[in-house]
Amino acid sequence: MRRPGRWWRRKSTPAKVEAYTRWSFHFMMLVEFVAAGGPLLGQLARGGPGGAGEPGPKILLLLLVAGHCALCGVFASRSLDWHLGRRTRPTRLLWALGTATAAVAATAVVLTGPGGPGGTDRSVDDVAFGTFVLVMAFGAGTSTLGMRNQRRVFAGVAGSAAGSGLVAFAFGVPGAVALAAAVVVLFTAGFFTFTYVLSLWLLNVVHELDEARETRTRLAVAEERLRFGRDLHDVMGRNLAVIALKSELAVQLAQRERPEAVTQMVEVQRLAHETQREVREVVRGYREADLSSELAGAKGVLTAAGIDCTVTGPAVGLPAQVQSALGWVVREAATNVLRHGDPRWCAVEVRVLEERAVLTVENDGAPDGAGGPGRGSGLVGLRERLAEIGGTLRAGPAGDGRFLLTAEVSLPSEAGAGAGADPDSPDSDVLPSVVESDRFRTAGTRSEVTP
Repeated sequence: MRRPGRWWRRKSTPAKVEAYTRWSFHFMMLVEFVAAGGPLLGQLARGGPGGAGEPGPKILLLLLVAGHCALCGVFASRSLDWHLGRRTRPTRLLWALGTATAAVAATAVVLTGPGGPGGTDRSVDDVAFGTFVLVMAFGAGTSTLGMRNQRRVFAGVAGSAAGSGLVAFAFGVPGAVALAAAVVVLFTAGFFTFTYVLSLWLLNVVHELDEARETRTRLAVAEERLRFGRDLHDVMGRNLAVIALKSELAVQLAQRERPEAVTQMVEVQRLAHETQREVREVVRGYREADLSSELAGAKGVLTAAGIDCTVTGPAVGLPAQVQSALGWVVREAATNVLRHGDPRWCAVEVRVLEERAVLTVENDGAPDGAGGPGRGSGLVGLRERLAEIGGTLRAGPAGDGRFLLTAEVSLPSEAGAGAGADPDSPDSDVLPSVVESDRFRTAGTRSEVTP
């Protein structure tokens, strides 16, 4: 069963801020309908002021207010997409909103004056006049979402306030009341405009920060690639040049049937083995993973991502081979926690038993279905790495939206505790994955980079 709120937790931070902003704009339209249409509904329920009056005009005004609210909601959503660069400016919708605002306000002000359908026993219909003011304020404030120039925004708000006062006065509303209406429209529309502008500014800042973080990650990976390339060039450049020269010399000597050709080829073979050894030494620096460093790095990255991370258990005293293997597990697990789902907490525990070391990584960000943060080629490689030293890896949902990853490694005997794989063996990998050494930096932005 899909739990309420799971869809929200799975969203990224920019997506959450965008959804909050969009629904805040829609909520403002609901506020307009309650504030402007609520009194009309109450008056219709009572049969008009004092039980008199025709309900037809008020019903028409109520329908116009509902349509105006819906149009404001659509315009706000389209304008938000425009500010995010997803669509063109909704110019036609802006004109439609202005026309609808004027039409609803005109209908309301007709019901306001002494000659209106509400009757002649009063000077001003308070309900219709309140609807007029609110529609003008909400319409003027919402229309500013379709503008980016500050002067036009201020001019639109001020013009709507002045126009509302003049129109009310022209339809027979007393001057003091018309002036009060203009002031109310000015401050109310100004407040809505300030709220909309501040919300859009905050949303743009969040998107820019997210893009900057991704750019920083890509630059870090590119820098690491360049550094690795320079190291390989320094190690292999000279030796390969010498190998090429000696190979050419050996070919010429062999063509002349000179015995020195064998000596040159032996030297070429020696240089090739030396180059292979130096390359492995460079690679080893990229492939080593220290458990203490990986635990500290995982906690720092997860905490920076807003996840409550706790690390318990000893991270020292284990054989180097075991520390390296568990360090890779911590790195991959932290990457998957950030990349899949949106957890609120993550617990990492290291336990040392009699004959094995156990590492568990648990979080509450398991997505729906059989998949989860443990799926992918990363854990397949970890299983193979752990199998080489007699270890196992289990990963899967643990119920209640939790995901549990468990790695167990047999502790070697004292005689073989320091023994590891021979870095100079022919079966050793030659080139590492440069991006894999930067997993924590790429995981901070939930972006997957392929070398």
